[in-house]
Amino acid sequence: MNLWSVARRSDDLKSVHHDGDTKGWRPEAQHDHDRLLFSTPLRRLSDKTQVWPMDANDGVRTRLTHSHEVANLARSIGSNVARRVPSLEEHLHNSVQPILSAIGLAHDLGNPPFGHQGETAIGDWFKQRRAWIFSSHAENADDLQEKVDPRLHEEFLKFDGNPQTFRLITRLQTHRDYLGLDLTAACLAASLKYVVAAGSTNPDDPLFKKYGYFEAELDVVEWVRRKVGIGEGKRHPLTWIMEACDDIAYSTLDVDDVMKKKIISPDDVLSILMHDERTRQHDAVIKAAEKCKGLYDPKRDPHVARDIKINMIRAYLIRALIDDASNTVVENASAILDGSHAKPLMEGNPLCDALKDIAKLHAFSNPAVLKMEALGAEALDGLMSFFWRAITNRKTFDKIDSKRTTASAKYGWSLISPNYIEAAVRAGEGSGHAAGMRYRELRLLTDMVSGMTDTFALNLWSEVKFLPE
Repeated sequence: MNLWSVARRSDDLKSVHHDGDTKGWRPEAQHDHDRLLFSTPLRRLSDKTQVWPMDANDGVRTRLTHSHEVANLARSIGSNVARRVPSLEEHLHNSVQPILSAIGLAHDLGNPPFGHQGETAIGDWFKQRRAWIFSSHAENADDLQEKVDPRLHEEFLKFDGNPQTFRLITRLQTHRDYLGLDLTAACLAASLKYVVAAGSTNPDDPLFKKYGYFEAELDVVEWVRRKVGIGEGKRHPLTWIMEACDDIAYSTLDVDDVMKKKIISPDDVLSILMHDERTRQHDAVIKAAEKCKGLYDPKRDPHVARDIKINMIRAYLIRALIDDASNTVVENASAILDGSHAKPLMEGNPLCDALKDIAKLHAFSNPAVLKMEALGAEALDGLMSFFWRAITNRKTFDKIDSKRTTASAKYGWSLISPNYIEAAVRAGEGSGHAAGMRYRELRLLTDMVSGMTDTFALNLWSEVKFLPE
């Protein structure tokens, strides 16, 4: 294995003009982080839902702030672990830290508007049309000459942001040689949270419960595996850390947002944890409670005291979870490094599970969240139909970028990002299932819809829903 491979796909080209600094004062993995940091999809996360869609409170997290926090946590755990695992310590500065920072930033890039509800809405649109959309030109129309392989139906029926992330960074971002962000093999390998294709999922296995890449990117995945030496079904060691940091962030920090929005108080959170059998004796909970009790000061503004309590609770809980994750990595270092480890680092962690339960009850089930999710689902359903007509109402079926045949289709087509269209056109120049016209149409549809921000989606739907078809 070459877990830290700095190979890039551009290296395989005969005539390549290397980007970046020629002096080599930055590690290659740092280039990866910086390319992601300056990418357009990362900036779009500022208007994508973490829990609270389009919240007026600027202090509440978006997908962008969540991603920066995951990157920070991942770098911290990587540093903690590398100091205790010699085979990682030698790669700490050149690979471990910058790769973890990079994949922390990247892990949610493919999420559609309105988070997981957006994924469900996209999947539901395809489920409503599954009787014909994979095999016929249209409902009650002639069959397609080239149907979508049944193994690939799940890519659309169970649309997921993880493979869309991989597609964004390897295919959809503009590049002189059509290589996306042209990240290193090690970084791409570490970004693959799930390690099988759509036809090989297993809901009972945490590694295989979701698919990690689309058929359209199979060639990139195979290249990554060759360069890094990790076979199908195996994770890169750093992926485990990134996954754990995502769990830590959304368990602890989603509860932090609930407190910031004054839905429940810091004292409520401590009371819940102190009465939960899983956490009542937890050292971090006891220490946080003691610190908050010691904060009493009649001269202090209660709102200020409340904010201090929130900060202290967050700090104690995150510190405890970082320690738990780090210790689990060290204890299982051999299995994680050789690819035989199979259990998520935070699975069964009592503090993490208790915090997730608080978030489910007070955040994800909040009426304001549910209302916005419902509005978002309606908007995405309507926009998918609008863009489907824009994609399919064209003069020549075998030429995806041929002239549109209706005014509405012309308008919709003009809104689709040129780099998405370019990817759809180029896919037809290849071979295999990803080159089929219907598959390319469906891929283009999900590229466009998943790339939208919450505000853009709602505003566009309000604009186009009354247009004639």
